[in-house]
Amino acid sequence: MRLLAVVAALVLVGCTNSGTGPTPPKTVEQVDLQRYQGTWYEQARLPMFFQRNCAQSEAHYELQDDGSLSVTNRCRSVDGDLQQVQGQAMVQVPGATNKLWVRFDNWFSRLAPGLTKGEYWVLYLDDDYQSALVGNPNRKYLWMLTRDEQISAQSRAILLEEARQRGYDTSELIWRSTLTGLTP
Repeated sequence: MRLLAVVAALVLVGCTNSGTGPTPPKTVEQVDLQRYQGTWYEQARLPMFFQRNCAQSEAHYELQDDGSLSVTNRCRSVDGDLQQVQGQAMVQVPGATNKLWVRFDNWFSRLAPGLTKGEYWVLYLDDDYQSALVGNPNRKYLWMLTRDEQISAQSRAILLEEARQRGYDTSELIWRSTLTGLTP
């Protein structure tokens, strides 16, 4: 009987995540959303359709009374055009602030709200809330963020290593352009 229990346990362990693809990346335990709010500058990202023309991007988060974050993303193209989109970030699981749903206010999200929320997982966050690594569980999206417009060599090295440890391909990263700031 004991042997049967051991075999059953081994079979269950072997089936963990069976058929669901690779194990999702590790996230931080919790995010203090009060400290997280404010401006974050995108230093690098994996290619994605919605940011295909962005040379510089930044995100502004503001904590709301209901515990969600209002989101304003701004993008400046190489041609200097400025685009802005508003959205909202909400926790995926009550009490867990490391994994958020983000939805932006556009025609498609108004048409199909259930299909337009994206997973925003905080993968790494330094103790001072000055640099962060954000991605999604299938490793298709990744953003390296800092509070400063320019990234230090030390922060760059740390964020790259954290991304690699979580299984992200950093060879495809698109780095922030050296255009002037986004302030209109």
